[in-house]
Amino acid sequence: MNLFDILSLIGGLALFLFGMQLMGNALEKKAGGQLKTILEKMTDSTFKGFLLGLIVTCVIQSSSATTVMVVGFVNSGIMKLRQAISIIMGANIGTTITAWILSLTGVSGDAWYIQLCKPASFVPVLALIGVIFFMFLKSNKKKDTGVILLGFATLMTGMQAMSDAVSGLKNVPEFANILTLFTNPILGVLAGAVLTAIIQSSSASVGILQALSSTGAISFGAAIPIIMGQNIGTCATALLSCIGANKNAKRTAFVHLYFNVIGTVVLLTAFTIGKAALNLAFLDTMVIDEFWIAVVHSAFNIICTIIWFPFTRVLEKLACITVRDTEVQEKYEMLDERLLVTPAVAVERCKSVAETMAEISADTIHKATYLFSNYNEEDYNAVIKGEDKVDKYEDRLGSYLVRVSSLELTDDDSIEATKLLHIIGDFERISDHSVNILKSAEEIAEKKLQFSGEARHELSVLMKAINEIVDLAYDCFVHGNFDSAIQVEPLEQVVDKLNASIKTNHIARLQKGECTIELGFVLNDLLTDLERVSDHCSNIAGCVIEMSHKDMSIHKYLRKVKGGDEQEYNHYFDYFNMKYDIEKA
Repeated sequence: MNLFDILSLIGGLALFLFGMQLMGNALEKKAGGQLKTILEKMTDSTFKGFLLGLIVTCVIQSSSATTVMVVGFVNSGIMKLRQAISIIMGANIGTTITAWILSLTGVSGDAWYIQLCKPASFVPVLALIGVIFFMFLKSNKKKDTGVILLGFATLMTGMQAMSDAVSGLKNVPEFANILTLFTNPILGVLAGAVLTAIIQSSSASVGILQALSSTGAISFGAAIPIIMGQNIGTCATALLSCIGANKNAKRTAFVHLYFNVIGTVVLLTAFTIGKAALNLAFLDTMVIDEFWIAVVHSAFNIICTIIWFPFTRVLEKLACITVRDTEVQEKYEMLDERLLVTPAVAVERCKSVAETMAEISADTIHKATYLFSNYNEEDYNAVIKGEDKVDKYEDRLGSYLVRVSSLELTDDDSIEATKLLHIIGDFERISDHSVNILKSAEEIAEKKLQFSGEARHELSVLMKAINEIVDLAYDCFVHGNFDSAIQVEPLEQVVDKLNASIKTNHIARLQKGECTIELGFVLNDLLTDLERVSDHCSNIAGCVIEMSHKDMSIHKYLRKVKGGDEQEYNHYFDYFNMKYDIEKA
């Protein structure tokens, strides 16, 4: 093996690793919507969790990415530790599909159908289709498909380049001598674990082993321990990802480690004893190829899963013993950095957290308006705490969404992220106004001020309208209720009309001496805050409506519906105008 072969090997390895990364990222992006659907169907069923891990890993071609994702889910509170165990088992089997794809490089035969299975026959065609999709089509989804094909073509080209570069090693005695060292099971396991930990991908590590097997110098006896070690090495990624996470996330990473380490100890012991007892020494001289490496890789993970499947609670207890509970209060992470490796899931998590934020914000308004007629310390403190929570949510979500928006997102995820960035600001402002309303209620209670019966009635009608418009805005955002969204703007106009009427009536009462200037100041501040709340609800509903049409022209939408040419708008305006008529309500 000369200098040029070494350079070819390095180039082939670079292409192989780059192609695997490129294809994996593109698959992950393309499958964003499907990943959301799968996660929504996640249950406590061990078998369904196993299928979830299997499917997701087959889709994104990386058990490391799936495991890191799961660590993030557990850390964020999306998933329980017990659910994570079965998903990790499925991921370990799902990752073996890559080895089967790479085994195509070892296909040999002269029949036409065998020739078609050879990468040299179909990879150029896939590369050409990938280039056409990526360079000449405008649809982002089709471009993603092109990137997947180009990544696969690059991966297979790199694999072939590595195989060609090392083919001359079969005649090098020193290389054969090095490989005989790995017939020692311990050395083989260590070699596989170290290589995989360095490149952080068992699929890539197995692919490199498959390329080396083309020399015809790797035996079954050497390959089997190396493959077992590769499964241990892939745990390094999850262990690194759990640094700084909560205890359950750390336990998830240790579950992955124990699954592979204990599985390796059991199967390596059985392999060593079986080889000695049954006189299978020929395994140390029997050459292994790409196909049989894929078989061994799959067999190891399937057998480990069969062994552990009935004992998931044992794995859970081992992890809990390793990472013990402490009396220190742990910080609950609403949004986990690890989810950023899967942008589609990160966006979905942002939406879930934003929905929680919206619920708290709506609750602060309901409690603040209730305090006007039923002032009490409990609700007062609840509003203050709620507003503080909403502020923290908005700050964390805003920063996180900015990071998510900088990632490669599908069109739908990009629209969702933009919508969330707009809407969380409105919900945060609603909670701010709830505190202002609260302060007005506090001032009235402390100074023992008393509105006239007529003023109390008018405010009661207005506050009912405010509570309904907040509920409509919440419903259209959280549940995607389009009917609720289109009712918000007509009700907002009715709120504006109510505000104007109450101000006019207040002036009339002042002139008659039925009200005081001091109460007038409180009333004016209160009306301003209530009107601002309805404005923010209008912004939320307008954003939901426009984003459903993939357009952010909220002002254009508002001008259109206020122009009176919308029959639906006019219907709801008349309905709310009658419902909240202060003369009749």
